[in-house]
Amino acid sequence: MPDLKKKAPEGLVHLYIGDGKGKTTAAVGLAVRMAGAGKKVLFFQFLKSGDSSEIASLRQLGIETGHTPKVGKFTWQMTPEELAHCQKGVQVCFTRVKEAACDGTYGLVVLDEILDAVGCGMLEDDWLQALLREKAPATEVALTGRNPSQEVEELCDYISEIKCIRHPYQKGITARKGVEY
Repeated sequence: MPDLKKKAPEGLVHLYIGDGKGKTTAAVGLAVRMAGAGKKVLFFQFLKSGDSSEIASLRQLGIETGHTPKVGKFTWQMTPEELAHCQKGVQVCFTRVKEAACDGTYGLVVLDEILDAVGCGMLEDDWLQALLREKAPATEVALTGRNPSQEVEELCDYISEIKCIRHPYQKGITARKGVEY
């Protein structure tokens, strides 16, 4: 049984994974809660265009947002030149996000779809592990995506898996603004 008089630690790591809809939504909820507590938040999206509907709301709440350079294609549709350009952009952005996670000014740093950036070879898993080990002690970090390595999982304090049971895409219904993006 935990000691309820003991002060709860800060700076834990959250992992939202799975094949279901809601990983980014869970991270948005955490960001809103942290901002509501008066903490500075960075919400950074990897492999996304930065125009998802949640971004406008986050900015209205004073949450700093960012995203990797727009590409306009899925990685499997890119030419080798486009992949190389995208990879460089992801790595430059990751360096900036790592600095933010390590400098201690943020209460929360969200790396949305970071696991997918690792999974498609845009970023080394070792880099993500280093961020989790070197982050500022009081900074919470949230990761989203699919298929984390066992090493990343071991560095996380919360792991929530979101499983797809049914999705409209299975019936041919494409993503809808305000719901999926």
